Amino acid sequence: MRRKICVITGSRAEYSFLKPLLQEFKRVASADLQLIVTGMHLSSEFGLTHRIIQQDGFSIDEKVEMLVGPDTPIGISKSMGLAIRGLSESYARLRPDVVVVLGDRFEIFSAVVAALVNRIPVAHISGGELTQGVIDDSFRHSMTKMSHLHFTSIEEYRKRVIQLGEDPKCVFTVGSLCLDHIKRTKLLARVALEKKLNFRFNQRNLLVTFHPITLEKGTSRQQFQELLNTLDELKNTNIIFTKANADMEGRIINTLMEGYVRKNRHKVISFASMGPLLYLSTMQYVDAVIGNSSSGIMEAPSFKIGTINIGDRQKGRIMAPSIICCHPIQTEIRKAIKKLYSKNFQKILSRVKNPYGDGKTAKRIVDVLKNYDLRNILKKKFYDLPF
Repeated sequence: MRRKICVITGSRAEYSFLKPLLQEFKRVASADLQLIVTGMHLSSEFGLTHRIIQQDGFSIDEKVEMLVGPDTPIGISKSMGLAIRGLSESYARLRPDVVVVLGDRFEIFSAVVAALVNRIPVAHISGGELTQGVIDDSFRHSMTKMSHLHFTSIEEYRKRVIQLGEDPKCVFTVGSLCLDHIKRTKLLARVALEKKLNFRFNQRNLLVTFHPITLEKGTSRQQFQELLNTLDELKNTNIIFTKANADMEGRIINTLMEGYVRKNRHKVISFASMGPLLYLSTMQYVDAVIGNSSSGIMEAPSFKIGTINIGDRQKGRIMAPSIICCHPIQTEIRKAIKKLYSKNFQKILSRVKNPYGDGKTAKRIVDVLKNYDLRNILKKKFYDLPF
């Protein structure tokens, strides 16, 4: 009997991880791939990135609108409620055998809640990780408890999922899908990339993505301004910004960014969404990723470039030696940039290894999902650790 596997995506970054998994599913004769797109993918403010998914050759079975109102606690809560309703209706139409989700955002949390209520098994990718500065940390661990199969990127994260009471037989260490995506993507050469971006690289170049620290109230403006003040000091340096996600206070960051771009068009450019190809291709030619994006932690080390990780958003993640952590204060960011360009640190970059896998994650996940016995999987037992 063919198995209906429903994958859900709600953001640009998450889709870049899921793309190799979707490709792998399309090769499996015994599975029918279903794809639900929601969240930022359907918003013009965030680049209507569902078009990229379709350009990549994937059919979208359902589009679930959910983003309403401002990026405030009330606005996010309303969006989550709308998502649960819309996704429940989609599940009723598609009748999947298993729902596959990745990550920790509120869009995906809503998808898991709806699946649980509809008695559909959930396979969760990237559980067991920590991001102590954001509300996503709680969403992720809650999703672990509502899920039935777990695919973690490293063994330490697998142990953490088991610590949450999940049966070890249902938890698989498979690596990170981001490395699959890098391995499978034919990146653009510099001249072609500059033409696509309509932007010339300088002697030094930085890729900047900064998101709100959602467990802090009212800090986004000050923290991002500290970063902009530091960037203002740099010489012979061009900046490529990607905008913040649909998080609380995300629009504050994007407004500041737009103002900075208007004043510095000779050296700065910004994108609502670059798309996976342009983003990864850009990583080849920049000196570092700066901000607090997970891409600086999980993807940048594969390009042997530095990461300046600012603040607490990614606090708790396993990090390669190529990552410099600093407080969101101008003097600290300045020190981190100085370290980035130091001879000793550049030597470290030349031999850094990415701790998140080998680029074969998608196949491992598919091999489990196409064969795993889903009968009676909904009735979970709590796994107690031996004392």
